[in-house]
Order: sequence, then structure tokens, then C-alpha cells
Amino acid sequence: MTGVFITFEGPEGAGKTTILQKVKERLEKDGHSVTATREPGGIDIAEQIRQVILKEENTAMDAKTEALLYAAARRQHLVEKVLPELKSGKIVLCDRFIDSSLAYQGFARGLGIDEVYSINQFAIGDAMPDLTIYFDIDPEEGLKRIEESSDREKNRLDLETIEFHKRVQQGYQEVIKRFAGRIETVSAERSIEDVCHDVYSIIQKKI
Repeated sequence: MTGVFITFEGPEGAGKTTILQKVKERLEKDGHSVTATREPGGIDIAEQIRQVILKEENTAMDAKTEALLYAAARRQHLVEKVLPELKSGKIVLCDRFIDSSLAYQGFARGLGIDEVYSINQFAIGDAMPDLTIYFDIDPEEGLKRIEESSDREKNRLDLETIEFHKRVQQGYQEVIKRFAGRIETVSAERSIEDVCHDVYSIIQKKI
């Protein structure tokens, strides 16, 4: 028996993390076995890499270094956590995966979506998500939410210009075109309840 691998994607402040936890609780209430995890991180080695990538002081980090670190964290997380959980038949909900690298480093950092995709293919092989939910939000609204939230961790990406975050949004649109069959878009500029309802309906159809 193999499980279902579902990833949550979107710009900063889209509410992915909050919705993921609520959807997990609802799926479990319905009797499903669910694992929630995140990238970069999810397991000890990848969390250590996360500290390096997102540390606010690491502003000198080269774009290719950043892309390679994300891919390294992704590889370790995949083999140590995601694949074993899928093998045991669980639904795995992951906060970010390969599409983040394609949008952030591939497009917004200008490394090229194809180039970053090839790095990640080396890292993950053919372990692509079964379903990806993209949380669509205006970058300015997303950053405003971050400013107003006291419990969200602040990281190096929050220091980027609004132009960078707009490029991230553009990057996601390019990624959605390439993987149209896998990615479902949900408007994140609504109440948590409405977004949760839509996400849950999409996941139900898939499983």
C-alpha cells in the first residue's frame, strides 16, 4: 500500500502552515492516517540546513548555494521521512517542496527554472507530489500578514524587496503552467474557514 503525497505551496504569508494543520486534523477525524511536515526541515539534518538557509544574518549567500542547500535538505527529508511514511500508506502533507525552489531560486533569483529543476531531479529522482495546492495571494497582502503576526518566525526571505516577492508570484505562475495537471490553485485572500473548505474538498477528490 502506498500513501498520497500532497504539497502546499505559495508566497510568504499565504497561510499554508495554518491551513495544513487544520486540514490534517480534519482528515484524522475522518479516519485517515496523516503526517504533516515542512521544508526545509521536517527531520534533524534538514532542520539544521534550514537554520543556515533562513538565518537573517546570512545575506551574503549566493543564489546557487541557496538552491543547492534547499535540494540537500529536500533529499534528506525525502529519504528519511516522506518516502517511509508514504510506504506505510499515510497521507503526507508537506509545507513546501520542489515548486518553491523553482519559483524562488529558479525564477525570482534568476537561476532558471530548468536549471533548478535538474538539481532537484538529482536530489529526489521521480518522487514528485501526487497533488500540489497553490495558495494564491497578492505579495503585499502576504507580507502585511507577516508584519501583523507575532508568532510567525521571521527569516531571511522576509528581508527581500517587494519586487522579489512579486517575481516569486510570477515564478509560481510559470510553474503552474508546466505542471497544470498536478497543481490546484486556491485563493488565500479569504477567511481561514473558506480556504480550509476548498482545500479539503480538493484533497478528498484526490484520495
